[in-house]
Amino acid sequence: MVTARHRAVLELILAAAAVAGCAVSWSRARSTVAVAPIADGQPVTMSVTFDPPLLVLALLLAAAAGVLGVVGTARLRRSQRRR
Repeated sequence: MVTARHRAVLELILAAAAVAGCAVSWSRARSTVAVAPIADGQPVTMSVTFDPPLLVLALLLAAAAGVLGVVGTARLRRSQRRR
């Protein structure tokens, strides 16, 4: 049988894993590309591009981490109050 305390700890662990996944996804979403010069004799410039699916994944993981963190914290506080 899973108690409320165990479930709260599990939710907080999942929230931490979602935060880690969000950080990895966010760091992999950026890449630098070389942009060709507009006129002759101008230097090549660098630009940052973002991968939309990885950005969406990072935002979803951040939202899930927030929800799990709040629900897990509330459940943990309620289980401690009952003791």
